[in-house]
Amino acid sequence: MSLAEIKITVRRSMADIPAAEWDRCANPAPAEEQAAPAHRLCQGERHNPFLRHAFLHALEASGCVGARAGWAPFHLAIEDEREKLVAAAPCYLKSHSQGEYVFDHAWADAYERAGGEYYPKLQVSVPFTPVNGRRLLVVDDSDTASRQALIAGLRALRQQTGASSVHVTFPIAEEWQELQEAGFLQRTGQQFHFFNLGYANFEEFLSDLASRKRKAIRKERATALRDGIEIEWVTGRDITEAHWDMFFAFYMDTGSRKWGRPYLNRKFFSLVGQSLADRILLIMAKRAGRHIAGALNFIGDDALYGRNWGAIEEHPLLHFEVCYYQAIEFGITRGLKRVEAGAQGEHKLARGYRPVTTYSAHDFADPRMTRAIGDYLKNERRHIEAAIDIYGEHVPFRKVPEPQCR
Repeated sequence: MSLAEIKITVRRSMADIPAAEWDRCANPAPAEEQAAPAHRLCQGERHNPFLRHAFLHALEASGCVGARAGWAPFHLAIEDEREKLVAAAPCYLKSHSQGEYVFDHAWADAYERAGGEYYPKLQVSVPFTPVNGRRLLVVDDSDTASRQALIAGLRALRQQTGASSVHVTFPIAEEWQELQEAGFLQRTGQQFHFFNLGYANFEEFLSDLASRKRKAIRKERATALRDGIEIEWVTGRDITEAHWDMFFAFYMDTGSRKWGRPYLNRKFFSLVGQSLADRILLIMAKRAGRHIAGALNFIGDDALYGRNWGAIEEHPLLHFEVCYYQAIEFGITRGLKRVEAGAQGEHKLARGYRPVTTYSAHDFADPRMTRAIGDYLKNERRHIEAAIDIYGEHVPFRKVPEPQCR
């Protein structure tokens, strides 16, 4: 498509965008099936559930996302001459920096102490979701004109809204490089992911670990379940409103103690459960006939994504069993390539998760901020790279093939 044929608009709600057209951009069908490139094993996805119209709409319809929550939708949409959506970007005008997992509070504080106004800012992301994925959603990967139009549209929207900056968080590596070529600053972070190297079962995965680590994991799993705790996998049509009631109680109890104010409300879980049940896995722990803990996971074509956890009883190591080991077992059973168990967490390293790089890109209206943040990010990227190298030296595996993730 040429630039002359492009029409770019701003949609103030996912409800204003036809679901089928959005999903065609968000998770386009591949032109042909072929061997997945190396980046796909590590961070790509043939079908990313968080980019689905249903997921983003559930966040808005429940009130978790919206102007009152400080996440005002300003989604970019590109239409062709037939007024069909051919590209889009999930974008929000934000009045704070909560729920992003790429921390810029220090930047905001420094800019405001220097007399500037950091908020509002534009955030291109999936709210509350630290998962790598496409952010410049183009039906045809070869359509560079539409991706460039999205980037230009973000800068125009920044100017029109009076935003200080544009932040594209957790894009895939190819988009990160394309944004850098367009003048965005590059930032990196780190997470820990499990990679399924063709394991037949959990025991085969353990056989790749050093003997001491293998024994430690078996001991942890036994300890977690020693009080007669049983584990259930619930997905698809088997998920009921009663399950959501229980899980929400877990989520609120643990979230309120750890974070002060959980981001998601009860309505969101019902909405997303109604529209994406086949992409949801609840791992529930039960003791003495009563559910006491659970973890919410989303199922992609390539990966399992652990998102939220909660418990109403404290049991040693139960969090590790429900969130990490059970997720690995499910991923192996489904033949998924990897398990992403959320942001940060060095403790995942000893449990079979490997260090990987995450990405974000940042564009500022004020050239002084560009210079100052640019210098800071050069040093930060070096530190992140060094940390990942050090973590890589301490993975619990014996000599086995490793995914190429950088």
